[in-house]
Amino acid sequence: MANRLAAALSPYLRQHAGNPVHWQEWGDEALAEARERDVPILLSIGYAACHWCHVMAHESFEDDATAAVMNEHFVCIKVDREERPDIDAIYMNATVAMAGHGGWPMTCFLTPDGAPFYCGTYYPNTPRGGMPSFVQVLEAIDDTWRTRRDDVTQAAEAVAVELRRSSGGLPAGGRIVDAALLDAAAATVAGDEDREHGGFGGAPKFPPSNLLEGLLRGYERTRSADTLGLVERTAEAMARGGIYDQLGGGFARYSVDAAWTVPHFEKMLYDNALLLRLYAHLARVTDAELPQRVARETVEFLLRDLLTAEGAFASALDADTEGVEGLTYVWTPEQLVEVLGPGDGRWAAEMFTVTPGGTFEHGSSVLQLLDEPDDPERLADVRARLFAARAQRPQPGRDDKVVTAWNAFAVTALAEAGVAFGEPAWIDAAVGCAQFLLERHLADGRLRRASLGGVAGTPAGVLEDYGALVTALLAVHQATGEERWIEGARELADIALDRFADPERPGSWFDTADDAESLVARPRDPVDGATPAGASLIAEALLSLSALVHDDSRYADAAASSLSVASVLLDRVPRAAGHWLTVAEASVRGPIQVAVAGGGELLDAARRLAPGGAIVTGGDPGSSPLLAGRPLIGGAPAAYVCRGFVCDRPVTTVPGLREALAAV
Repeated sequence: MANRLAAALSPYLRQHAGNPVHWQEWGDEALAEARERDVPILLSIGYAACHWCHVMAHESFEDDATAAVMNEHFVCIKVDREERPDIDAIYMNATVAMAGHGGWPMTCFLTPDGAPFYCGTYYPNTPRGGMPSFVQVLEAIDDTWRTRRDDVTQAAEAVAVELRRSSGGLPAGGRIVDAALLDAAAATVAGDEDREHGGFGGAPKFPPSNLLEGLLRGYERTRSADTLGLVERTAEAMARGGIYDQLGGGFARYSVDAAWTVPHFEKMLYDNALLLRLYAHLARVTDAELPQRVARETVEFLLRDLLTAEGAFASALDADTEGVEGLTYVWTPEQLVEVLGPGDGRWAAEMFTVTPGGTFEHGSSVLQLLDEPDDPERLADVRARLFAARAQRPQPGRDDKVVTAWNAFAVTALAEAGVAFGEPAWIDAAVGCAQFLLERHLADGRLRRASLGGVAGTPAGVLEDYGALVTALLAVHQATGEERWIEGARELADIALDRFADPERPGSWFDTADDAESLVARPRDPVDGATPAGASLIAEALLSLSALVHDDSRYADAAASSLSVASVLLDRVPRAAGHWLTVAEASVRGPIQVAVAGGGELLDAARRLAPGGAIVTGGDPGSSPLLAGRPLIGGAPAAYVCRGFVCDRPVTTVPGLREALAAV
């Protein structure tokens, strides 16, 4: 036997191809080997940008003695959680149930049929902090497997039963999805705000991008100053803190403290795409300088640091550089003076809160910009010089894997930001990425989860891939007016309805297709997390599609039933239903549709003024379904504002359009 990861598509798996551990990918062959050898499976799940995954790999997986124990007593399987979110979801649920917490690296011990009987996360190579060493865990599991097999079998069966039970979907009996429910959800969320630092709860803090987008749409409906204030406070706190790259743009995955000061340094595509959508929307609503700047800088980061040669976007930048967390990004006062000279160096230290004691480790600081400078031109010059100097440092590795859903998030954000900011290059980037996904990630009529170097892997797309890509294609349609994007969206939506919907529970969705690989349980998680749930994404997609396509009632019906099922989340745990709130706000308002016959200045104004979630199209009369039967008025462009199936009289001026939108 030997390590079999060299040919893997995932860069994370390839990182482990040189380990002395006999790693292999998840599949029937690995499970069959465990049955034949009569040994348990050691399942290790992580991702390329994960700091503690690298630590455990260095301590244990690169160690010959540890690898010998692993190889002798287990079939060792490596899984990239980003490539196989279905496997990750199942065993994360088991880990949380057994250990009381989850995270990565995830370390699970399974029977040969895949049922977990012992799960944990990171294990050190020597006993410390009350934790056993990894080898001690391995030896204890082996002993239990050999001497107490009946206990292992019973435990595994009990866990498998619970996993299947927990994937049964949401309880029935939710509330009606109306303005009252959304207002109550917003009030509940506001009660959890950290008024001092922004965001919600304590450390660690993750960017609540979906939740803020939902609240921002709620503000557009209610004009509640309190709601807008909450969104602005959190958006500003993140943008000024260390979680935001003050030199190169883009956000880190989370902050280890409550004040957004010190990030966990990996930069994920999904965070930056979702946050771009939020900041571009906030800039459009408030016309404030800070969200405009952050949106532009985030686009620059995406196009500079994550764009692949094929026109798609890489998954992440690592947390570590040459094995040291934050090495690329942190500064000391002396380093600032070395690059900038004494005057600008001391000024930069004050502006960016770089202190002698440091805000990070070893006297270094993460750059923050807590206040706007009196001299913005000086700041721009200092930032450019520091960024150029930083570019000469060792850089973090990049996970070049192209994930369908995350790229779809980027397409949606770039298309929406491009039309709002009048940046055709951003729209071009969205079009190029969308075209790549349709050409390379669709195989035999079905989506694949990921690709590398333009070659799609074998793992099948999951519900979030379908939902996110449908919405992305519709965003591109609205930005370009091209009909072909609607057809592509319909094809994917039809597959989702046929393959992922629960036929026994209308409005409930599985995260894997009905013909996907059979696992110990069929995953179904409707709760929004760092990324939206697959169910909330498909609900958004179907709601938008129903406003653009009027010859198939299934789209509107499925969107409505999905929101009805999810109303229990909005009612009871709205902080875990951020994207559901986003979709529900659009639904309660119609969704609003603005069709501009003739385009031009009136179309530009519609894109700028329409609330989040509105469907805005423009072009020649009759050139798309929303423009059918909607002529020019007196030979001039005309905007038709509709809510659901009810339309106002057409307007031909920007003030008239503003008035019409304010009335819906």
